[in-house]
Amino acid sequence: MRRRALPGFSLALGTTVLYLGTIVLLPLAALMLKAAEIGPERFVAIITSARTLSAISVTLTTALWATLFNAVYGLAFAWVLARYEFPGKRILDAVVDIPFALPTAVAGLALTALFAKNGWFGAPLAELGLQVAYTPLGIAIAMAFTSLPFVVRTLQPVIEDLADDVEEAARSLGASDLDIARRVIFPAIFPAFLAGCSLAFARSLGEFGAVIFIAGNQPMKTEIVALLTFIRLEEFDYPAAAAISTVMLAAAFVLLVTTNTIQAWHVRRAGVD
Repeated sequence: MRRRALPGFSLALGTTVLYLGTIVLLPLAALMLKAAEIGPERFVAIITSARTLSAISVTLTTALWATLFNAVYGLAFAWVLARYEFPGKRILDAVVDIPFALPTAVAGLALTALFAKNGWFGAPLAELGLQVAYTPLGIAIAMAFTSLPFVVRTLQPVIEDLADDVEEAARSLGASDLDIARRVIFPAIFPAFLAGCSLAFARSLGEFGAVIFIAGNQPMKTEIVALLTFIRLEEFDYPAAAAISTVMLAAAFVLLVTTNTIQAWHVRRAGVD
């Protein structure tokens, strides 16, 4: 066996498995067991209630719009940071991580103040007949703000590692800029792009602090799943909270499996090509 710089495989593996079991798997198992206690009939009744379906619909829709925005804007942001040198680049690079460092509740308050009808952005938008705060649009903006770094930080190192000679070779063969972007660059960064978008979507699904202030939390209109779960906990309705959380856990698991499947297919296809 090759000697490693940091020995202790058994200890490292044991610590990793213990941490994974205690911090991740044990709470998830407790959640599913709590949801299983209520029986299939009540479980289905909770999940299919009008309020729960509305919260799930609002959460999935706004998370999807936020992810689509970050897919485009995050890719452009990562490309600029990776390929260009300009004054203030380090400052701009550091600004990307602000959503990570900023408490989400503070972000929610700031966004609400900016996009309220008397806010810096909300006032001119209100004159145009567009309301952001306390609408699904405001929820999508809050989700996009908190999940943007996942796309940028996932794509940036991959773009930096792309060799320029491949692009030059394609250009020398007569390929246009669009062909190079579509057939050379994007296939190379696609696994990282998909991973970043998946992380952004998952973060949007579970976002709470940044959303509750700008959402307005109106049942059947702007209520998200995380808030509905919190409300059920405050009502000491733990089975209902567990049932709703289990559905979102299942959605996250399906997203993970789908992402890994697409990435594996892309790797096999790239290997064949």
